[in-house]
Amino acid sequence: MATIPDRNALGLIHAPLGRDAQIAEALLREAGISSRVAGDLSTFAAELSEDIAFAVVTEEAFRTADLRPISAWIQSQPSWSDLPFIILTHRGGGPERNPAAARLSELLGNVSFIERPFHATTFISVARSALRGRRRQYEARLRIQALDEGERRLQTALEAGRLGAWELDLPTNRLTASTVFKAIFGKGPDDVFTYRDFLTSVHPDDRERMQNGVVATVETGVDCSIECRTIWSDGSVHWAEIRSQLHKDRTGQAVKLVGVAADITARVDAEEQQRRLNEVLEERVAARTRELEEAHVAVMAEMRQREHAEERLRQSQKMEAIGQLTGGVAHDFNNLLMAVLGNLELLRKHFDKDPKASRLIDGALQGAKRGASLTQRLLAFARRQDLHVGPVDLRRLVLDMVDLLKRSVGSGIIIETIIPENLSAVSADANQIELALLNLTVNARDAMPEGGTIRIELKEAEHPTPVDQLAPGRYVVLLVADEGHGMDEETLQKAIEPFFSTKELGKGTGLGLSMIHGLALQLKGGLKLASTLGKGTRAELWIPVATLAEAAERPATANPKPPIIPVGSKRILLVDDDALIAMSSADMLVDLGHDVVEAYSGREALAYLEDGTHFDLMITDFSMPGMTGAELTNAARRILPGLPILMASGYSELPPGLDLDVARIGKPYTQDQLAAEIDKLTSG
Repeated sequence: MATIPDRNALGLIHAPLGRDAQIAEALLREAGISSRVAGDLSTFAAELSEDIAFAVVTEEAFRTADLRPISAWIQSQPSWSDLPFIILTHRGGGPERNPAAARLSELLGNVSFIERPFHATTFISVARSALRGRRRQYEARLRIQALDEGERRLQTALEAGRLGAWELDLPTNRLTASTVFKAIFGKGPDDVFTYRDFLTSVHPDDRERMQNGVVATVETGVDCSIECRTIWSDGSVHWAEIRSQLHKDRTGQAVKLVGVAADITARVDAEEQQRRLNEVLEERVAARTRELEEAHVAVMAEMRQREHAEERLRQSQKMEAIGQLTGGVAHDFNNLLMAVLGNLELLRKHFDKDPKASRLIDGALQGAKRGASLTQRLLAFARRQDLHVGPVDLRRLVLDMVDLLKRSVGSGIIIETIIPENLSAVSADANQIELALLNLTVNARDAMPEGGTIRIELKEAEHPTPVDQLAPGRYVVLLVADEGHGMDEETLQKAIEPFFSTKELGKGTGLGLSMIHGLALQLKGGLKLASTLGKGTRAELWIPVATLAEAAERPATANPKPPIIPVGSKRILLVDDDALIAMSSADMLVDLGHDVVEAYSGREALAYLEDGTHFDLMITDFSMPGMTGAELTNAARRILPGLPILMASGYSELPPGLDLDVARIGKPYTQDQLAAEIDKLTSG
């Protein structure tokens, strides 16, 4: 819903004595709030309007003035409006000790008093509070306008849909009916139609059901919807659908029923004809099916299996196509992030003594690094990335994700966490565990459309015997439990099958649990599911505790930066078909003190190598048109067999079948990572 934006908010100031007006205007301007000064009271009264956000007035300006024009304007405000006034008084001049100030409060209504001398922070705080209150009034105005418009649209919709409106006053049983409502019961627009006439018009066989429905709505508050037959004065029988809703007063007392009705005679007749036709058709189909089943339970079974296999193949091909598209987009995004990260790192060095600029650059770097993390997840989905298994602190991982999970499930879901203080590190891929936890939490949310509680628990457990594909040993169990609709035994058995989903079409791929199950198996763990129809589902992800050697490593949640190690100036041939990335990488290398020659294709790089130019190192992108980094490497080694080569790629895996004796660095890389790789290749 639209509200008044800050740049359009306007304060009206009337402080004719001293410098109060100039001071107030300056303070508001520094706070980003526009204001206007009214030099005299008549101007102030004339400029009062619904567009004024608040008014600032000194008490002495109102003390002996004729306030009738202002009072008249205040009294004439629409129901949604209550203009905030900020009155500047002298010390001790508040309404508690000053009758004149108290009278101003009665006259103006929405008043805040500030005693002078005041602190600028106090004044701005009160002004912003008044501004927020005025915004809520503007929102109320929009809602009132929307309600008026909605009422007009409702009336148009009722007329267009041939819906009759009615209202029953419960204390008096007085029925108010529209012309269309009367016509549904065979009455003319001028005919008297009481609640007794209404009940009499209902077919005797349906009358008790109608009355019971009304009583149930009054007693329980549940909306009523009843289809019944009506008898017109000419004796003809018709059908009507009657809907009603209970309205209560402020004390909770039921006061009236409001509803609509529609003539559904044509629909009921059509449904009856269709039902009879369906019975005939169903009987014919059943007879024909019995004939086919008797002659062909094997042929049909084979057809069903073939259809099932074809459907699975289509799903597999679709997901493969999505995976390829996702991988390509992620790779290109990695290249863009390469240029962004490199330039930001270099820019930070030039502004290291400017705190504001450093803070802005650090914020941009964090955003770019989060983008790089996102591309790694996309590449993992596209199967272009292996699991990076290492020690993971599950306690810290879950705690860090709580805010994200709460935003993902919405305000109708409560997330309860039970996480002990001391847990062993597990051997896992932190990014994939985060994705698995997010999937399980979203599944739990979808199982509770009316809201509820999701319990996330961590515990350490011993698995003594080989059961459920779990080897004996110690595990940390990640539990996600909901109070949703649950699954029956048949559905539970299919839950981890690829492409199986209980969600409606378009709401899920059916890959969530199967991906989590596959991840658990890759980690030599397991996924256990338990569910009861109508009571909820428990999902347990069992992850092996890290070995002593693994646990000695730094947990995967930490990501320390390798220090920049100076190796002396080197002559480097930098090869990348993307000029933006080449320029960024070259700037990082020059900043490290190296001499850089840029080439924008494999053939251009070979020309430098063939003319005898000396290079200490070649850094090349893998994915380049015309000649890939792998082809360039093989050609370069024929010219200079001992040339150190560093291969950069947005994919963490190179295509199968490549046997390249080169160092690898993943895009996007930082200057620190680049320096560390150069040191490894050129030192010693």
